[in-house]
Amino acid sequence: MEGKLENILISYKQDDFNSIIGESHGSMAKMAKFGPAESEFNKVIDIISDIFKAGKGDPNESESCDDVVAKYTEEFDGVKLSPEQFLVTGNELKKAHAKIEIDKELLSSIRKAIANVRKYQNAILNNTDETFPDDGTGIKYTPIERVGICVPGASAPLPSTVIMTAVPAQVAGVKEIAVISPPRYNGTIHPVTLAVCHELEISEVYRIGGVQAVAALARGTEHISKVDKIVGPGNKWVQTAKQLVLGLVGIDSIAGPSEVLIIANDEANPAWIAADMLSQAEHAPGCAFVFTDSQKLGKSILEELKKQAKRLSRSKETIECLTNYSKIAVFENMTEVISLANDFAAEHLQIQCGDESGKYAEQITNAGAIFVGAYSPVAVGDYFAGPSHTLPTGTSAKFFSPLSSNDFVKSTSIIEYSKEMLERGAEKIIRLANTEGLDAHAKSIEVRKK
Repeated sequence: MEGKLENILISYKQDDFNSIIGESHGSMAKMAKFGPAESEFNKVIDIISDIFKAGKGDPNESESCDDVVAKYTEEFDGVKLSPEQFLVTGNELKKAHAKIEIDKELLSSIRKAIANVRKYQNAILNNTDETFPDDGTGIKYTPIERVGICVPGASAPLPSTVIMTAVPAQVAGVKEIAVISPPRYNGTIHPVTLAVCHELEISEVYRIGGVQAVAALARGTEHISKVDKIVGPGNKWVQTAKQLVLGLVGIDSIAGPSEVLIIANDEANPAWIAADMLSQAEHAPGCAFVFTDSQKLGKSILEELKKQAKRLSRSKETIECLTNYSKIAVFENMTEVISLANDFAAEHLQIQCGDESGKYAEQITNAGAIFVGAYSPVAVGDYFAGPSHTLPTGTSAKFFSPLSSNDFVKSTSIIEYSKEMLERGAEKIIRLANTEGLDAHAKSIEVRKK
């Protein structure tokens, strides 16, 4: 497997250079969700339909919504739960928190990360109502009332996902937050994840995940109230489900596997770049690309990857991700690097070009998050800096933005005309309405002129 790593280094001198990059990136983007032609897509539809068709406590129905959720939880997660067991009790949350209180350094790290995220999200929040008295218009901002958060249920705890999704919602003023996570840790949710929920005073945590949990949040069941928006990461099943319930609820984006694009020149440290590539590839799936104008740097990074990959606990899976979904691409010049980087629209974009890093960062128009300079690895953003690590993937940074406190605030337009203002615009409004053949619209203005 290690020998195949040689193939990830490619050069602009190859005839199929652009197609190789496109195919590698495209294969990862396709992993975000199931396509309509895939059998799993129809399975997702079937699960959602089963939950939506089930009764809500109607004794004439053979299965309740919660019964269906429990059935699919047993099928996919191998855990048999009654509907009454979906909700993690307050006592369980307290016990989980008590465990991390023993590790004072971990608790301190969690609290500092929460504080950093809260500070940043408060700073960027747009929630100030504005009125423009001269023309009778204004805008009003109100927080979404109820939000559901998806937290992946991998074998390792993911407390950072709770922080990066729940804190922006809290800053926005969301009153109710429901967390869902599959019971993959001894039939429940990892205690560190539960502890962070308790630290954030989130008491509504359900040990369910996957399509069935997304459908439950979107529809509402006997034990789970419907939400207004669903956010957070997940596998292809979760993301496809989020796509299908869009319209019944809001969503953040369709987020696929983690990805990083690193722009580097001869000023970069190849060992650091290799470490940054591996930090994304270890997600398995995850992809890592390097765009550089230096053949020498490219070769040095490749050698570092070979050495460092051997030392990882998940070495085999990480090397597979590198060989299947990653590339070190040597371009003719930095102008071409920047051009393709903007078309790439990467989730994480690192720029390690010495003193020129800032200059190149200004030329980037499409990216989920830009990490400028050698001392800004993706892990800083994943855990600590303040911006949410829930980011658009698979070129969707061209039209989606990172999750932020503003995603939990909705705006309402305000129009307040006086009699005089209506009179000044009446004839023009009537003319526009009549042009569209909507005479009742026109008459609603005319009646006020009499």
